[in-house]
Amino acid sequence: MDLEEDIRSLQLDSADPKQEVQAQSVEAEPKAKVKEILSVQDEEDEQMKKRHLNVVFIGHVDAGKSTTGGQILFLSGQVDDRTIQKYEKEAKDKSRESWYMAYIMDTNEEERVKGKTVEVGRAHFETDTTRFTILDAPGHKSYVPNMISGASQADIGVLVISARKGEFETGYERGGQTREHVQLAKTLGVTKLLVVVNKMDDPTVNWSKERYDEIESKMIPFLKQSGYNVKKDVSFLPISGLMGLNIKTRLDKSLCSWWDGPCLFESLDSIEVPMGDPKSPFRMPIIDKFKDMGTVVMGKVESGTIRDGDSLLIMPNKDHVKVVAIYIDENRVTLAGPGENLRVRLSGVEEEDILSGFVLSSAANPISTVTEFVAQLQILELLDNAIFTAGYKAVLHVHSVVEECEIVELLQQIDPKTRKPIKKKVLFVKNGAIVLCRVQVNNVICVEKFSDFPQLGRFTLRTEGKTVAVGKITAL
Repeated sequence: MDLEEDIRSLQLDSADPKQEVQAQSVEAEPKAKVKEILSVQDEEDEQMKKRHLNVVFIGHVDAGKSTTGGQILFLSGQVDDRTIQKYEKEAKDKSRESWYMAYIMDTNEEERVKGKTVEVGRAHFETDTTRFTILDAPGHKSYVPNMISGASQADIGVLVISARKGEFETGYERGGQTREHVQLAKTLGVTKLLVVVNKMDDPTVNWSKERYDEIESKMIPFLKQSGYNVKKDVSFLPISGLMGLNIKTRLDKSLCSWWDGPCLFESLDSIEVPMGDPKSPFRMPIIDKFKDMGTVVMGKVESGTIRDGDSLLIMPNKDHVKVVAIYIDENRVTLAGPGENLRVRLSGVEEEDILSGFVLSSAANPISTVTEFVAQLQILELLDNAIFTAGYKAVLHVHSVVEECEIVELLQQIDPKTRKPIKKKVLFVKNGAIVLCRVQVNNVICVEKFSDFPQLGRFTLRTEGKTVAVGKITAL
């Protein structure tokens, strides 16, 4: 009962400021027009000062990704109490009381009934130095492709792990999602990982240091094996998503005496992420398009800068287009740089002529288009001990492209320890091998060499819904 009373009293406290705000905004209406014109410049400067990062929440089905995401939005003031109240009632009606925070992230009916996130949810919040977009990726096995589209746009991964007895184990064992997601995140270019040990408030855990250390000690070797430099790129912290503890403010010593590290917001703020180069040729893979007073495309800028009025190309079709308007979230801006999620209104192209996976790119220096490339592949896990040879077919995922592909020829195998090629001619390889090979796709796709544009040169291969290999493109 106490929780409910707290929430009620919270609502009473917060009722008054809202009315004041409404009163102010009524008066401010006529002046707003003038102010708008002036403030567009200021706003942009303000926006450019704060860096923008995409955070993807990954982890096993019930680790609490949506709940934690919901809590972050609530604590950073993105969702008001009334909405929460509504969700709480809704969750109660479905007799799923602990899910109400997740409803903030999971907005479609299917997700709420099952309590599982299917689409990649989207939401925004800010800390002192950074604007974040949360991509809440689904953790359920049949939804891994959605997780790919979320992670391919992410700069930071937050891996949510449940500390509850038995739940950590199922997520982590072979066949659990935690393993596959970490491997995927690594290949999709999520270079920094925050491992958040959630549900520390659970009766089976009760903020136990032993349990936390056990999870950390089991995760570290696995993260290393997935290619993360644990000292440099990974940090661990305990939280409670449902209670909202250690998210915005540090933990109370009375609750948890052994933790004196940062809270989630501090950790997110302090992460250093290399940004794309604003001066390099413009590249924005298109993830979605729709009609709205013209053709609008959506995507994340991987490199370069886009301005109102720019003439660009849509590759691979070489359609010449002109930039009519650029939006970040709901705000119209005149220019945008690397890392921003944009909606761009274009003239000169019909919506039906654009497919997801096409790339909006600089006309002077357009993106390369190929049907065949050379890549260095790392084989993760082939299905049922299949062998990997020329003629192997799989589905290729690279930035927002999804295409069927075939391995045409294995060129050489690389020794994982020395990273040098093995002299012997290679006809087939098994799990764990690193191999250089030629890959062919049915349709023309837009890619770059990994060395030129890492985000557009790394990919995964999947077969029957499982990630079998990850790789980077070495030559076009």
